[in-house]
Amino acid sequence: MRLHRVVPGIAAGVLAPALLLAAPSFAAAAAPAAVTVAVPSDEPAVDEMRVAIARILADPDSGRRVIREANALLDGNDPVAMRAWLETGYRLAQAEDDRVAIIRILADPSSSPALRAAAGAALDDNTPEALRYFLEVGRYEVD
Repeated sequence: MRLHRVVPGIAAGVLAPALLLAAPSFAAAAAPAAVTVAVPSDEPAVDEMRVAIARILADPDSGRRVIREANALLDGNDPVAMRAWLETGYRLAQAEDDRVAIIRILADPSSSPALRAAAGAALDDNTPEALRYFLEVGRYEVD
């Protein structure tokens, strides 16, 4: 075997890693890249909140305030505002729309005295749950 052919090959094999790792381009690429880890979260994603708001808009029982606020949220695309509205704002907007619907029942001259009394009791209670219950169940129990 001829040593003049083997020695340069051994020298290149020993020096190659040192030369490659010392080069600026390789050294920069060798730095660990930032790793993004998906952490499970209990909070809904923005897309899920948008779908929930769109479902509320599609509900035929949604009143003017609910529709106005839901459209504003979808236009604004602010996840914090969407989350807050879904947690508390929707309930309050629905309660206002329910009050308006109950007042319309009271204003209707064809409403029976029993229906008017039940509507007045729901307005006197003034909780979102009582208002919704009257519109969904209570008004049908009276007549």
